[in-house]
Amino acid sequence: MYQLLTDSAVDLPYQTLADNQVDFVSMHVDIAGQNYDDDLEHHFDLAHFYQQIANGVMPSTAQINIGQFVEFFKPYVVTKTPLLYLGFSSGLSGTFNSAVQARAMLLEDYPDAQIYLVDSLAASCGQGLMLLDAIDKKAAGMSITELTDWLTTNRLRYRQWFTVDDLNYLYHGGRVSRTSAAVGSLLHIKPVMDVDTAGNLRVVKKARSRRKSLEMLAANTVATLAEPTTPRILIATTQAEDAANVVREQILRQVPGAQISLQHIGPTIGSHTGLGCVAVFSLGDTERA
Repeated sequence: MYQLLTDSAVDLPYQTLADNQVDFVSMHVDIAGQNYDDDLEHHFDLAHFYQQIANGVMPSTAQINIGQFVEFFKPYVVTKTPLLYLGFSSGLSGTFNSAVQARAMLLEDYPDAQIYLVDSLAASCGQGLMLLDAIDKKAAGMSITELTDWLTTNRLRYRQWFTVDDLNYLYHGGRVSRTSAAVGSLLHIKPVMDVDTAGNLRVVKKARSRRKSLEMLAANTVATLAEPTTPRILIATTQAEDAANVVREQILRQVPGAQISLQHIGPTIGSHTGLGCVAVFSLGDTERA
C-alpha cells in the first residue's frame, strides 16, 4: 500500500481528501499583514477572504518551503510507506522544486525511501481532477510506479480553460504585464486563458464581453473531451456562481451526460485571479500544445 499526497492548490473540498485518505500540505496566504494556511476551508474562512478582496485588500501568497516538505514526507518515510506527491505546477510556483529538494535531503538519511513526485503542470482543479483520477486508479489496483508513470504521461491531456473579470490581480501576481492589464481593463477585454506545456499561464483568446468569454470556456472544453458522453468536468470559481452555471448549462446542452461539479477556488489561486474568475477542467482527447 502507498500514500497519495498533494498540496492545497488542488482546490478540492477538505472532506473529499479526508474521505479518500489523501494528505495535503498547506500553501500560505498573507492578507493585510496576517499570514494564514490555505487548508481547503477546513478552518480558513474563504467567504471572509473574498470579502476583503471586494473591499480592496490585495493578498499575496508564499510557496511551501523545503523544511515543510521534509516534515510532511518524513512520517511516511520513517514508517517505510511509499508516497506519491502530486504537486502544484512548477511553472507557477517554486513549491514543486522545494519538494524535489526535500526528497533529496530525505534520501541522504533514508536511501531506501520510496518518494515519488509528479509535477502536475496544472493549477486549481486541473490538479484536483488529476488527483481524483489518481484516487480512482489507486483504488482499482494500480501500483505506485504505474500511477506515477500514468500521471506523468497523461498530465498534458488535462485541459484548463479560465477567464477573469479583473486583470489587475494577474498583474499584481506577476502573471500578466502592466500594459496588458491596463489595456485589457480599458477596452473591457475578458481574456480566455489556459496553461501551456510548461505549466505557465497564457492568453489564448480575447473576448470583448463577459458572456463571450464564458461561451468560449464551454466551447473549448467540449471540443477536446476525451470521453464525449459522460466526462467528469470540474468548474471552479471565485464567487461567480451565476457565471459558472452559465458555463455548466452550455456544456450540458452539448453533452447531456457530463458529470459536472462546481468547486470553490481557494485563496492560493484566488489571490492571483481576484473575484469573478471562472475555470473549467477536463481530460482532453490529445495533449495540449
